[in-house]
Amino acid sequence: MNATEIRASVSLASIFGLRMLGLFLILPVFAIHAKSLPGGDNATLVGLAMGMYGLTQAIGQIPFGIASDRHGRKRIIIIGLVLFILGALIAAVDTHIMWVIIGRAVQGAGAVSAAVTALIADSTRDEHRTKAMALVGGSIGLTYAASLVLAPLMYAAIGMSGMFLFVATLAAMAIFIVVFVTPAAPPRPPERIAFIDVLRDGELMRMNFGVFALHAIQMSMFVVLPNAMVGAAGMPVSQHWKIYLPVVLVSFVLMLPPIFLGEKRGRMKQVFVSAIGLLLLVEVGLRAAIVQSVLSFQLVVMLLLAFFVAFNILEASQPSLVSRLAPAGARGAALGVYNTMQAIGLFVGGAGGGLIAQYFGAPAVFTAGCLLTVAWLIIAASMRNLPRRAKQMAAAH
Repeated sequence: MNATEIRASVSLASIFGLRMLGLFLILPVFAIHAKSLPGGDNATLVGLAMGMYGLTQAIGQIPFGIASDRHGRKRIIIIGLVLFILGALIAAVDTHIMWVIIGRAVQGAGAVSAAVTALIADSTRDEHRTKAMALVGGSIGLTYAASLVLAPLMYAAIGMSGMFLFVATLAAMAIFIVVFVTPAAPPRPPERIAFIDVLRDGELMRMNFGVFALHAIQMSMFVVLPNAMVGAAGMPVSQHWKIYLPVVLVSFVLMLPPIFLGEKRGRMKQVFVSAIGLLLLVEVGLRAAIVQSVLSFQLVVMLLLAFFVAFNILEASQPSLVSRLAPAGARGAALGVYNTMQAIGLFVGGAGGGLIAQYFGAPAVFTAGCLLTVAWLIIAASMRNLPRRAKQMAAAH
């Protein structure tokens, strides 16, 4: 990668990371904080507050992507980040759970994921685009993990309102990076692939279902897991970072060898499917532990470590796979659909997880996660195995 490609990839990945950190930061603590708010004893409203930004992102993702084609990527990204700041300020009111729901909805309305990934595609050559997309995927996994470590500490120090104000500050930093750090992309050629063809592509459909499933499982898990850790395992929320920190650090070490070997040997399908299988084992383990009331400190550490290894592999590899599977003339459209499905997964996981927990109990949330993961495993098992990048490029020439 040349200097411009590195600057574009790193700056845009950092924008993605700052924004996603702001979105993820409340997940580990909000279910507990909500009990102090009017309306916070309703699990459905708690899940809605956690997942609402996913719904508004899903609505805005493709329109924002189209607008970025017509009016410029940077301009649309800045507009989206301004909406994100406004939503964080609304949520910071924090006098009723409905303010949080409204604020999260406005945050999600700044749906710039497709515009950011499209700008990365514009700014990198074909042979380096996979690296850039993988960097974005890695930034999502890293910021999600960081949120789990930082959230309990920040909640104890500055409270939920302070956390939302911190989130607004992160978005302001992201605007600064867009304006002053990210290089301008070269003009994009007109799209030559019909949008309907992107929707019909079987391999892309597998990736779209996968990102939906991954984020629905992630969000639903953290609707119920913090309370389970407090109740069943006897761990106060202020101490949860003692689990998250070592688990996160070790999981990033463990996720690198499978990805490197998979890419080097042309076995990313096997790595991908194995990570989904590991995710299923985690869901089964958490359900069994909660049902049998055996959720201990050691078991939580083991299951969360397995979850983060699987999550990080899948989160880092899927955007890269989409960028390689998408037709050359429709990468922006493909990434728009992909990010829309991610947002829908976040909403369904948050709202659906809260609804299931309220009416059927916490174990039912993990039962639903198991069923969704099994469906994903079946769909992914028949995906096409991409060759090593060197072979792929040689074949193209």
